[in-house]
Amino acid sequence: MPESPATGEPIRVLLVEDHDMVAEALRLALDRSPDLEVVGRSGSMAEAFKDAERYEPDVVLLDRRLPDGDGISAIAPLQEALPRARVLVLAGEATASVAARVAEAGGAGLVLKASGLEELEDAVRRVGRGEVVFSRELLGGVLDRLTGRTRGIGAALTPRERETLHLLGEGLSTAEISKRLGVAVNTTRNHIHRVLEKLGARSQLEAVTIARREGLLD
Repeated sequence: MPESPATGEPIRVLLVEDHDMVAEALRLALDRSPDLEVVGRSGSMAEAFKDAERYEPDVVLLDRRLPDGDGISAIAPLQEALPRARVLVLAGEATASVAARVAEAGGAGLVLKASGLEELEDAVRRVGRGEVVFSRELLGGVLDRLTGRTRGIGAALTPRERETLHLLGEGLSTAEISKRLGVAVNTTRNHIHRVLEKLGARSQLEAVTIARREGLLD
């Protein structure tokens, strides 16, 4: 039976999830296993920092989308505050670039919300044992990113997303890109969001920087 390596007791889990129904479902799912124990729940990154020190969990199950920002940005501060804890990110969707950001920040893995409860429980156990957990679909990209082999990073971009990226590289605003593409502003925002996700960028400027470095704007 997997147990907390430090205490010999069940793996202690801190949930960081702002939606009450989702948090309760996760708590019920994890608590049904005798080797897992949910010791607390935080609704934001700010609360997570306080609760991590208070509960001293073995695993922090961290939602990527939180009211006060991208959960990935909380990984390093959490690890600094509580080095023994390991962080497992929970995401609605993810690309290899996003998964690589989790790994680069010191996260122990990423599990999708679409995964079954048994898969989630297994991921928490494995992370609690010291393993790193990424799906096969994402792992190759994570390894490439961490070893500097980013060739082909733009392969996941659709033709419209590539066009959007080129227009960003020209310095056009969202409204100007919408006009150039002949689509609604909200549609353009969605294109930009997906471009940032696929390039693992935190901003439009970073996306353009990555694109120039990788030759995607040539």
